[in-house]
Amino acid sequence: MKSCTLLLFLFGWFAQPLVAAEPLTVSMIQLIANPKHYDGKVVRVSGFVKLEFEGNAIYLHEDDYKHAILKDGLWIDVTEDMRKHEAELDQKYLLIEGTFDATDTGHMGLFSGSIKKITRCRVWK
Repeated sequence: MKSCTLLLFLFGWFAQPLVAAEPLTVSMIQLIANPKHYDGKVVRVSGFVKLEFEGNAIYLHEDDYKHAILKDGLWIDVTEDMRKHEAELDQKYLLIEGTFDATDTGHMGLFSGSIKKITRCRVWK
């Protein structure tokens, strides 16, 4: 009984509370140039967002979207909240926080990675 109590005490002493990872503030260029370095990490990035069927993405610049330079973009896994506010978010520069996935390159593998599990999305002014 004493060893069990001691074990529980030690476990409680050394156990750390789960804390959400603070997003790394990175540029689109950093993510595109070094995808493996950021793979699986929570990131904060800003860029031009286009929300459309099979083309939800964040781009380095608006011109990248307009001229279909898709490798300068990242696929985004749009949340229900983003869908509700699509008119306010579409074709705007946004700040997005979520988990970067270097292996998921979006629809037909056209993009340079993806941002999933988005926790924050707001217009960047």
